[in-house]
Formats: sequence, structure tokens, C-alpha cells
Amino acid sequence: MSDKAKWYVVHTYSGYENKVKVNLEKTIENRNLYDWIDDVQVPMEEQVEIKDGKKKITLKKVFPGYVLIHMIMTDDSWYIVRNTRGVTGFVGPGSKPVPLTDEEVKDMGISEKPVNVDISVGENVKVKSGPLENFLAVIQEINTEKRKIKALVNMFGRETPVELDFNQIEKIE
Repeated sequence: MSDKAKWYVVHTYSGYENKVKVNLEKTIENRNLYDWIDDVQVPMEEQVEIKDGKKKITLKKVFPGYVLIHMIMTDDSWYIVRNTRGVTGFVGPGSKPVPLTDEEVKDMGISEKPVNVDISVGENVKVKSGPLENFLAVIQEINTEKRKIKALVNMFGRETPVELDFNQIEKIE
């Protein structure tokens, strides 16, 4: 991905953030748009709730109604994002999207560069975040473009296939 790519913010219908992310990722994959759009994020944070004396960790959207997209802005990429179901528009004056500044990106904790992971198929990794935190997983497939792995996690005595982001795993030394 070129240095021309910047982070843009897209406004969505309330509750459509994840649908927009999935739809955009499918469009990127189907049309092979990895050169124009390389990352779509719905920033989440873990929140601890105590209900009936039990601690429960839930994921909450940091910016409800918004999706962050790392892309090179062209007429075509703008059109594709703008016409994704659930998107109401880019954040910015009129029809001109304004990219986030480097400082805003840093403040939001968005990873600008792909996470470099030294892993291979068949290797064991530890899940470091999300609902499967602290589970061990055996890598079955690595997708560097999407920055995801497919792995098997042993849950309740069964091997369960899961998809994890690179930033959710760590190599076991």
C-alpha cells in the first residue's frame, strides 16, 4: 500500500458499523481493491461489567455510527465506499472527505502499518485479546493481505476453527 493512503472516517446508520465493515471487505476482496483500500476498522474497547456479582467483559464501539477506512482517495474508491449499503457519507465538509491527521490517528490508537508477525502454518500461538483471550491456537492458514489467520482452538475438548486478526495473537517463545 502506498504512502498516499490515509485514514478516513465514514458515517453509517446506527448499528450498521459491522455490516458496513463486512460489506466493504467483501467488495475489496471481490474486486481485488487491495491497492486502494487496505483496512476497514470499527474501533472497539473492552468494558468490564459486573452483573449479579459476576464479572463480564464486553466489547463496545468506541465511535458508534462511524467506521475508519485506510485508503487512497480516488473517484473510484470514493464511489465504492460511498455507495456501500449502510454508509451515509464521509466525514468532511460537503462531498470532500478529509483524512485524519497523523496525530488523530495516533490518539485513536489505530495501527497505521501492518503488524509484522513471524508465524507459520502449524505453529502454536496464544490469543492475547478478544473473547478467546489466553487460549492456545494452531495456525491453519495465514492471510497477510487481510492480516488474519485461521486457526484451531481447543474448546471444551473440541477443535474449533476461528479467524483471528494478527494483533490478537502472539507467538509462543
